[in-house]
Amino acid sequence: MHIPIMFRLAARYMARRRLQSVLFVLGVALGVAMVIAIDLANGSASRAFDLSAQSVTGRATHQITGTSQGIPTDVYRQLRLDVGLREAAPVIEQYVQAPALQNQTLRLLGVDPFAEPPFREYLNSIEVLGENQTAFESLNTFIVQPGTALISQTLADRAGIVPGDALIIVANAQEHPVMVIGLLRPADRTSAEALDNLLLTDIATAQELIGDAGRVTRIDLILPDGFDLARIESILPAGAQIASTRSASSALGQMTDAFELNLQALSLLALVVGVFLIYNTVTFSVVQRRPVLGILRSVGATKPQIFTLILGEAITLGVIGTVIGLALGIVFGRLAVGLVSQTISDLYFTVNVQRVTVDPFTLVKGALIGVAASIGAALVPSLDATRTPPAGSMRRSDLESSTRQLIPLITLAAGGLLAFGVLLLQLPTQSLIVSFGALFAVILGGALFTPLVLVAGMRLVTPLTERLFGLLGRMAPRAVARSLSRTSVAVAALTIAVSVIVGLSVMIGSFRNTVADWLDNTLGADIYVSPPLVNANRAEADVDPAVADAIRAQVDGIERLVTGRGVTINAPDYPDLPPVNLTAASDEVVSTGRDFVWFNTAIAPAYTPAALGSGDYLIVSEPFAFRRGITPENDTITLLTDRGAVAFTVIGVYTDYSTDQGTTIMDDAVYRRYFDDPYITSIALFLAPGADLETALEATRAAVAGTALIPQSNRTLRAGVFDVFERTFAITDALQLLSVVVAFIGILSALMALQLEQTRHYGVMRAVGLTGGQLRDYTLIQTGLMGITAGALAMPIGLALALILIDVINVRSFGWTMRLALPFEDFALAFAVAVVAALLAGVYPARVLSGLVTARALRAE
Repeated sequence: MHIPIMFRLAARYMARRRLQSVLFVLGVALGVAMVIAIDLANGSASRAFDLSAQSVTGRATHQITGTSQGIPTDVYRQLRLDVGLREAAPVIEQYVQAPALQNQTLRLLGVDPFAEPPFREYLNSIEVLGENQTAFESLNTFIVQPGTALISQTLADRAGIVPGDALIIVANAQEHPVMVIGLLRPADRTSAEALDNLLLTDIATAQELIGDAGRVTRIDLILPDGFDLARIESILPAGAQIASTRSASSALGQMTDAFELNLQALSLLALVVGVFLIYNTVTFSVVQRRPVLGILRSVGATKPQIFTLILGEAITLGVIGTVIGLALGIVFGRLAVGLVSQTISDLYFTVNVQRVTVDPFTLVKGALIGVAASIGAALVPSLDATRTPPAGSMRRSDLESSTRQLIPLITLAAGGLLAFGVLLLQLPTQSLIVSFGALFAVILGGALFTPLVLVAGMRLVTPLTERLFGLLGRMAPRAVARSLSRTSVAVAALTIAVSVIVGLSVMIGSFRNTVADWLDNTLGADIYVSPPLVNANRAEADVDPAVADAIRAQVDGIERLVTGRGVTINAPDYPDLPPVNLTAASDEVVSTGRDFVWFNTAIAPAYTPAALGSGDYLIVSEPFAFRRGITPENDTITLLTDRGAVAFTVIGVYTDYSTDQGTTIMDDAVYRRYFDDPYITSIALFLAPGADLETALEATRAAVAGTALIPQSNRTLRAGVFDVFERTFAITDALQLLSVVVAFIGILSALMALQLEQTRHYGVMRAVGLTGGQLRDYTLIQTGLMGITAGALAMPIGLALALILIDVINVRSFGWTMRLALPFEDFALAFAVAVVAALLAGVYPARVLSGLVTARALRAE
């Protein structure tokens, strides 16, 4: 038989079964769209940060960084004169806020315009005060006029700023006016996006803004290959180090790797659900055409041609669904990028995404995944089609008999997948890919128990449904169990979707409860005073300690005042990890004692601020210890201080959920001994019993008037933490919803398949006296039973999913341990979703059956 004839047969069948084809395409499209959307959102956020980082790094090959107080400018002079480095540029970099721009975070970059040309090209195209001047005139205006800055054309357009306008910025808790003297006009859109949140000043202006003359944040270098770094290291002051820009970029990239991988893995679950839908649809098309396939075999069609016919249809529909999915993925990606970038800004570093970048590789990857899923799901039914004998067709009862015979084998495969998943979890590895492999094995293994559970479940519920619905209640469970080839696949798809809801809900609920308990324990003060959050989730600013003295003098009812200094410090033993987030505290702020994972009782019988200050000691958070392998046996970490490299002993690891990069706490007296840093960052006020909170809060606001410090009550700060929490998991809620939509389509597809292939059977039922309303109820009872089965099976699978997420993936991704919480409402809601989704999917088939014409149905083949 000629291949073109086979193609025409396939096209004719797809055209006649439009609804079935549409459901197939939609299932593939939504699965692919989720993968593409998450990939685009992750990629756009990462690209925006990379561009921003490149805009301030430029062509530098190495950077010299110091302690929290930066590097003396004299080091730059020595590099130029003593070492003879001409390609060296001093840089001041700090995050600031612009209240007039809805408190948008800007990256302040102070540079030396004369040293900049080899590194960055900001000054190549500038409009100064509306006049197109020569490069020399523009540069001269920028340098000579104090308190001036340059911003990007895109930022100016968005904020309605023109050259000559004044802009108020908040730096180190102080407000400063700067004049926007010019606009940066990059030649291309990519460069414009990179500079979008940049506030460019000269070194002197930047030093005035941050209040630290004589020091710079870092020194950028362009060094030839093989340059002897020892020549530079010999002139560096204590606490300074030189590192390649490549290692710094790698350290920043590691921050979000686990977060992005988690989202990608969750997005693939929708595609897994879609695979069940594809399998269901293709299997139905094979069963429906058994007579036609038998005729084709009898007139000369070979088995390979039959295989090509069925698989070709699946590939065609899969390609169509993939193309639609790519388009939908771009649309969904534009919606998801805001959620992803906001979460990254909340948890890691400030990222400003202005547009979604469509990477061709992402589209190619999504296309390959969609087509591969279609082919993989269609292989088994395509091979099954080749077994159609030329002499006739397989009866429906024969197919279901074959399916029942496969139940032991399917159940054995389910047990094998579960065992394989458990085995993967026992491997001594921190690999997230292995962990997610185990997760998918457990989910698929649990879903493969569906045929066995359906058969057993329908037998168990028959007495109950018969009592509730009479004859229809006895017939419906039998119909579900007799149509396993259809119903089991649809129920399995819904089971996976609902188990994801259960697992994620339990994980998020457990996390929420753990964080709530942690906040109750950690936020012990009544009032907190801190600068605006300008650098991700940390407030880093130089606050004059005199502010604390003013608060003591002006606020009545203070029982205890605790100051904190938040800085980032280099740890030379971990060059591939981000700098250490260090907090130096004058006293303990936790109200009821910290919750320690372990504490070195050989140093002190119990943790107290006095014990922490009795030596060169630190306590570190659980994620910090996890990422650096700190244990009771490996309990030292070297930090670069103003006195040089100092090895500190970790005396305890405490639970903390403020950042997955981890934090360290040092006694303030120890910090001042090793760092020449007079500043503080935050203040915590503990009020005496009977003191009025609102009165104290107003007095605190008055005491810090004239600064940008923000006094907040315990309750307000706690609410802000949970706002971040809700934003963090907003994207997972969307992923759950789309998974259920795909599963809903799977149930609808299965019911439509049953309706089409059992039309004659329904006609007989009408002929012997069943009314249209009874046929409708009969269908809805079946769908309800399928939803109940999916919901019941999803409970243990979802619980297993939650345990893996909490105890394995979460720990390997972020280093957090959480207490498992099993709220009844989460399970009840997920079960309700399964039942309601199944019932809604059955509404249309039930409505069609209620209007079935008996004579036409009896004539159906």
